[in-house]
Amino acid sequence: MIFFLLHAQVWGQEKIAPDTLPTRDLGELVVTATRQQESILKAPVSVEKLNVQAIQQSAQPGFFEAIQNLKGVQVITPSLGFRVINARGFAHTTNVRFVQLVDGVDNQAPHIGAPIANSLGPNDLDILSVEIIPGSASALYGMNAINGIAHFITKNPFDFPGISINQKIGVNNINSPDSESTPFYETNLRIAETWNAKWGLKINGTWMQGTDWHANNQQDLNPLTNSTTGLSADQNPGADRVNQYGDEASNRRTLTLDGIRYVVSRTGYAEKEVADYGLKNLKGDVTLFFRPKNHLEISYTFRAAHQNNIYQRTNRFRFEDYRTQQHALTFQSPKIQFRTYLTQENTGDSYNIRSMAENIDRSFKTDNQWFSDFSRHYLEASGIGMGVTDAMNLARSLADQGRILPNTPEMAAKIEELRSINNWDIGAALRVQARLFHAEYQQDISSWLLPRNFDFQVMYGLDYRTYIIVPDGNYFINPAEPGENLNYWKTGGFIQATKTFWQDRFKVNAVLRLDKYLYFEPRLNPRLAAVYTPSPQQSFRFSVQSGYRFPSIFEGFSNINSGGRKRIGGLPIMSAGIFENSFTQASITQYQRAVQSDVNTNGLDLAEAIRRNEGLLAKTDYSYLEPEQATSLEGGYRTELLGGKFALDADLYLNRFRNLIAQLDANVPKTSNSDSIGNYFLQNSTQDLYRLWTNSKTVSLNYGGSLGLSYNFFKGFWLGGNFTYARLSRQTRGDGLEDGFNTPEWIYNLSLGNPNLYKSLGFQVNFRQQAGFLWESALATGWVQGYSTLDAQLTMGIFKNLGSVKFGATNALNRYYYSFLGGPAIGGFYYTSLTFGL
Repeated sequence: MIFFLLHAQVWGQEKIAPDTLPTRDLGELVVTATRQQESILKAPVSVEKLNVQAIQQSAQPGFFEAIQNLKGVQVITPSLGFRVINARGFAHTTNVRFVQLVDGVDNQAPHIGAPIANSLGPNDLDILSVEIIPGSASALYGMNAINGIAHFITKNPFDFPGISINQKIGVNNINSPDSESTPFYETNLRIAETWNAKWGLKINGTWMQGTDWHANNQQDLNPLTNSTTGLSADQNPGADRVNQYGDEASNRRTLTLDGIRYVVSRTGYAEKEVADYGLKNLKGDVTLFFRPKNHLEISYTFRAAHQNNIYQRTNRFRFEDYRTQQHALTFQSPKIQFRTYLTQENTGDSYNIRSMAENIDRSFKTDNQWFSDFSRHYLEASGIGMGVTDAMNLARSLADQGRILPNTPEMAAKIEELRSINNWDIGAALRVQARLFHAEYQQDISSWLLPRNFDFQVMYGLDYRTYIIVPDGNYFINPAEPGENLNYWKTGGFIQATKTFWQDRFKVNAVLRLDKYLYFEPRLNPRLAAVYTPSPQQSFRFSVQSGYRFPSIFEGFSNINSGGRKRIGGLPIMSAGIFENSFTQASITQYQRAVQSDVNTNGLDLAEAIRRNEGLLAKTDYSYLEPEQATSLEGGYRTELLGGKFALDADLYLNRFRNLIAQLDANVPKTSNSDSIGNYFLQNSTQDLYRLWTNSKTVSLNYGGSLGLSYNFFKGFWLGGNFTYARLSRQTRGDGLEDGFNTPEWIYNLSLGNPNLYKSLGFQVNFRQQAGFLWESALATGWVQGYSTLDAQLTMGIFKNLGSVKFGATNALNRYYYSFLGGPAIGGFYYTSLTFGL
């Protein structure tokens, strides 16, 4: 069954000419690469652009989803309402290495340090273009844009006045093993008006409602933990299933039963049993423009969003009544730009899904009582001759008697109770309030220095940013000043010079940026780039740059007890004394398995096994956080041939990463007696478990490239494709930290379309495929299978092209896949979109 999505556009000035094709015109202008308007052909670094026509003709329901078709871009999907953009490796569900701007304004959630997809961004009716730099943009933007930047540019009311409305209707979860088919609705509105050619007003609104994809991956992440007992992987009583919570390391114990040491985990709950998958996003923005004279504009924008959604970082979260708002004031003239904005965040009634599952389990029976009951019931069953597997299953069933059952009034009441308790030892609430204040100034001083005909441009910029976090006592604390807000500020500036030679055929661009963050010494971010344009249809580009990423609020200041393991920020203010006294979890796990093997297989008694293997325990030799650094070399080529019918864009890059920020599991024994450390590292209950933010000691090389082609070959038919390659190559090994490259080695897209197949009828088909890859994160580590998807759309103008209707499907064959480990299974999405404009 296919539902149809109604997609409307403001026509008139926005109307697409009959011969317009969704190809990239090398005469297009971009602003993101140098903060100044320039031809995309002469941009000094790789820039990918989606214009209005390409967005309208894409097979995806909206502009944000269409970004995944661009070359060099990777998109992962933690939720139907939460997609994450990345480029060139080191992806994560909270991608603090990639920046999103809306008209120059960072739309990140302050405490997260990264955007929550497009929840606070523009809607489909107001988007003019998308510009993406897939690679470091730190020299110009700082702000940790070490992997890239996405810039969403909206329409102003002077060029695009009118009223437009867009209604989308869709369906997903078709043939899902975990859900009935579910409807999806989205309404978009845009109103834009001007007065006296000086005043303008723009109002946008979006209401979205649906049901998320379900995350119910039951793969065991710990299949070999009982391999020395003779139990097979599918009989494992210590299983740690991906989307089952309450069975992780802190919920497992080693029990000696009939002389054999077994690792046993508590039962836990599946995500779908403790999380609501309903989606809602209500957002809007109002902008007032004033143009006192030509080329001078002052604007004020207010944005606000309210959402219910599934969100993922180290754990999965249910965002409920999650609120963000933003105030932005901008002044623009040909020489000067000034911008300041304030973003506010309130997590509302959100909760941690893992803590919810763990504490529902513990609310009916403590860990001590449950494991005691399990042991007793197992020994009773074994004593009457029952086999190991049957005795294990019976012991679990009897130990779970009285457990709160899913989908019952008792479960609903318990979820309501725990979501209001802001302590993850006993509850699950996420209660964070945060603010971000930013101000920046940019000025072109070329005319001050040299005559206009010298083809030399110089500009500089200054910025200041501060994060303000209200400590909640659970997620954040302020150990230096208890009760006071946490403040984390940075300041910086850049200077950029551009010189052209040989009748504008050769351009050199140099940028030097200096950033100073609280707790860190100043760091320099330089970039040197050159562009050679031998003809108006082709260019060669080369750049070398260095960029830094400073720790985010979460990485520096977190103080969370999550599933029995406390996650501690890597700044000395948070983790003093822990690094110095901790042992690595990797060595502890190796030690525990060796002791288990010696007892179970070699017949040693426990004390002898401890003495024999204590030497495996290793002290932590990592330390407090430092900024991570990337040095990048990039070359590229763009051309347009055959009278503009054929376009090619290619790039190659090499990145060198040092001090990558990562997480280290390390434990401190609950004793100061070094002679008894071996005993204390046998059980989690006799250790303090930490996950520490620190820096990898590995120096990594990341290299790759991308190729994009498009060909307008016959009566409006358009064929396009792109291929992206990314590879991590380590220079040193044995680091022991998750490197989190989390990127397919290759991705390719193929597209075929014609926007005017017959009169106003057009279509586009897109096939996308990517390789499997290793996903490494604190939630789950394992192999993600490669997948392919087929997307398609049919569009036609209606009512004399005052509106349009679009019928489409993403993953049209409905073959469910995972875009990463721990996330949902993604199936087909079938939609219709209807649009009208006045």
